[in-house]
Amino acid sequence: MQSPANPPRQALLEQLAAEVDALPADPYVRIGIDGVDGAGKSVLAGELTTALRARGRTVVHASIDGFHHPRALRHARGSRDPEGFYRDSYDLTAFQEQLLDPFAPRGHGRHRTHVFDARTDTADLAEQQQAVPDTILIVDGIFLHRPELRGYWTWSLWLEVDRATTLQRCVARDGSGSPDPADASNRRYVEGQQLYVREAAPQLQATHVVDNNDLTRPVSLR
Repeated sequence: MQSPANPPRQALLEQLAAEVDALPADPYVRIGIDGVDGAGKSVLAGELTTALRARGRTVVHASIDGFHHPRALRHARGSRDPEGFYRDSYDLTAFQEQLLDPFAPRGHGRHRTHVFDARTDTADLAEQQQAVPDTILIVDGIFLHRPELRGYWTWSLWLEVDRATTLQRCVARDGSGSPDPADASNRRYVEGQQLYVREAAPQLQATHVVDNNDLTRPVSLR
């Protein structure tokens, strides 16, 4: 999913990049880009990475999707179970130990950007890298404001998008699936995200909330 280059979107990206650029490092800066599937998280995170690098900053861009559990564990409650989607999708221990803790206050910076490939359902251990002080870590993905993770972020963003719009984007991206939120095939994802929003209130936890329904004209809501 690609967003067209245009003045309104570029203006918002420059605003966000300026805010992140001004954040104090301890010795790193940790940015979370959150939203439901199809909200535009990875695209915006990539654009923000580019904008910050243009300002001379060192940025590591990663995704929580590199820290999935194996399929058998993800689907242990059933392949369409919403609670299993929220509770069991990700190996939070590996996510914290391999990526977030190294960038935490007084962290050592030796990190891995991924450890598992959900597409092949096999381990995929990235080479360990050493981050220099003042590096900005940008992580995109779902569920980033869940209670176990929210304390890691120096600054975070929630992308607000209508569910029907996100499903249409997912179908266009994946070439399969149904754009209907009520379709049984979407129950795991739609209800799992609803569970997350009710329990974690990411709109309230995030530093910024951005309406990303129109990719050409995102709007800062807070």
